Amino acid sequence: QVQLVESGGGSVQAGGSLRLSCVGSGRTFSPDAMAWFRRAPGKEREFVTSITWSGTITYSTNSMKGRFTISKDNAKNTVYLQMNSLKPEDTAVYYCTSRRAPGTAWQYWGQGTQVTVSS
Repeated sequence: QVQLVESGGGSVQAGGSLRLSCVGSGRTFSPDAMAWFRRAPGKEREFVTSITWSGTITYSTNSMKGRFTISKDNAKNTVYLQMNSLKPEDTAVYYCTSRRAPGTAWQYWGQGTQVTVSS
């Protein structure tokens, strides 16, 4: 089984930064890609960004592309999300997920980490 564990969430003021981490483990952990999603209060879960194990990155919006940076450390089975210039609308639970092959569903999910941005 695969386990994903996020960390790094917290409370910051608008304009601040946070770095989220997601560590993958398990005998069958061999992802094609990993991604970050988020769910804001009262809203549906939305895609933030993804990175393939070979390094191809996709961002949800240009706004996120300018403020959020996804990276990975293959040796540590870890994906990071550096978030700068945070806005109150970035407040959400952030989830890490992985998929096993291109075009397949995001299969495994972490428990989420809360990010709260105050104005």
